[in-house]
Amino acid sequence: MTIAYELGNSLYINITNACPCNCTFCLRNDADSVNPNQSLWLEREPTIEEIQDALSQVLVQGDSNEASNKYREIVFCGYGEPTMRLDVLLEIGRFLKGIQNRNRPIRLNTNGLSDLINKKQTAVLLAKCIDHISISLNAPNANDYNAMCDPMFGEGSFEAIIKFAKDCKRCIPEVTLSVVGHTLNTKDIEACQALCDSLGIPMRVR
Repeated sequence: MTIAYELGNSLYINITNACPCNCTFCLRNDADSVNPNQSLWLEREPTIEEIQDALSQVLVQGDSNEASNKYREIVFCGYGEPTMRLDVLLEIGRFLKGIQNRNRPIRLNTNGLSDLINKKQTAVLLAKCIDHISISLNAPNANDYNAMCDPMFGEGSFEAIIKFAKDCKRCIPEVTLSVVGHTLNTKDIEACQALCDSLGIPMRVR
């Protein structure tokens, strides 16, 4: 079961395969992982203890060696939406803040639907352990978003993402909105950029 995995100079955490969206472009539709010979499909959701053990092996037992030093950040992003397990995410975030000898930033990659998933405002909770949040915008408007991402919450999902992004901007040091470049035409990317500019939040094309 792959809980912690490397990608570039970052250490990623895979805590769930659950997701409230069925995006047309999702990597999960075509591949088992982002790395060869390593599946990110979980036979079950790992416990807090299992996640802590997996991270400790890399960040505590090896914190003085080259393998550990190469990680510039730690990222909650696996084959699912991390905020589907919000309590676990927050507990592991606190754990990471406590065990690290260096102040590596902790990033959350999310679809931005955390408030709908958890039926409460969550940005202020995430701010206690998240330094950078990357929110998938994916479309310039609600109609296009619903067609592309098919969220289980239906109408109101796009508006919830925008509100969540605004909340995060108020309490989390670094916030980014992202779009998948190959799924949008130039006009749509420009519309997404205009929306991000109006929110005062940087946009990244991934």
